[in-house]
Amino acid sequence: VLQGEKIGTLFHKDANLWEPSKDVSAREMAVAARECSRRLQNLSSDERKKILLDVADALEAKEDLIRAENEADVIAAQYAGYEKSLVARLTLKPGKIASLAKSIRTLANMEDPINQILKRTEVAEDLVLEKTSCPLGVLLIVFESRPDALVQIASLAIRSGNGLLLKGGKEAMRSNTILHKVITDVLPDTVGKRLIGLVTSRDEIADLLKLDDVIDLVIPRGSNQLVSQIKASTKIPVLGHADGVCHVYIDKSANMDIAKRIVIDAKIDYPAACNAMETLLVHKDLIKSPGLDDILLSLKTEGVAIYGGPVAHELLSIPKADSFHHEYSSMACTIEFVDDVQSAIDHIHRYGSAHTDCIVTTDSKVAETFLRQVDSAAVFHNASTRFSDGAR
Repeated sequence: VLQGEKIGTLFHKDANLWEPSKDVSAREMAVAARECSRRLQNLSSDERKKILLDVADALEAKEDLIRAENEADVIAAQYAGYEKSLVARLTLKPGKIASLAKSIRTLANMEDPINQILKRTEVAEDLVLEKTSCPLGVLLIVFESRPDALVQIASLAIRSGNGLLLKGGKEAMRSNTILHKVITDVLPDTVGKRLIGLVTSRDEIADLLKLDDVIDLVIPRGSNQLVSQIKASTKIPVLGHADGVCHVYIDKSANMDIAKRIVIDAKIDYPAACNAMETLLVHKDLIKSPGLDDILLSLKTEGVAIYGGPVAHELLSIPKADSFHHEYSSMACTIEFVDDVQSAIDHIHRYGSAHTDCIVTTDSKVAETFLRQVDSAAVFHNASTRFSDGAR
């Protein structure tokens, strides 16, 4: 018993018979996802495409039921006193199901991501080496709060021939359960409904993280604490980023009308998203420009609270930001002035999270410097940081 053998407990010899071993259920779930994924890979691109189109139709047909379950989650989260940013991510707003369905149809009509010959090399006469795109295998995705993430992840897995195990936050339990059912109900018997497993117990996560022989990749989507905890708990490769401290830098040569549209979209389109703008960097030559005044007024009019770095705090007489490395995930942002593009790049490297950063400028050389030097997953020139989200 002390060595962990399943032979009962110190109190009763038959205790091991009272409930199924979680080790077995976690492994069974992972093995089933792997077997189903191999059947999915055998389907043609058109057959996988049809499954996605059926998923999109099913989501729209069951919208009322999905919304009802989501509203129950939102009410429970508000009653439990969760932060507003979490409740915002949890809420499926009007039009969200239609937007998800549209995204799925777009994905269905994209080029098949697997079985593509990427490179062909004749190593020697009659000896040809081909590099071909293929599925990763079985993915374990741990995510917090956002039930729409379940739909996006499941759709990507189906299109790319991967098996999937999903663990959402307890605050979205009802939303995730109904979305999982709607999606798996349309999976054909030739693939199997266990292609996508929904993990409901927190205990099962620990068991799944031990299955490095069955699960090929873990992707945690959530807080820094969640990502760090999972990395420390498994031998399975982990792909994860924790923070979303994203910047928009307005250079002195920027078209201020374009800058305004980008800043407004990057901040207010979906403030709780990990690619929403958290810090606005502005070239010092624009301190007294009417264009900057217009941008700040527009942000305030939309209800955005603006905090200043040491320079902006003094010059604009606004509240001082506690830290540059801060993800508001709400209607708030920090503004600071910098000397030039290099100062902006240095600021982003020091305080950013290597997620998504943008430069607004009409100077192609300055733009190239920014795009080449900023060490982030997505770097944009004259485009909102929000363009690295979902199907956008």
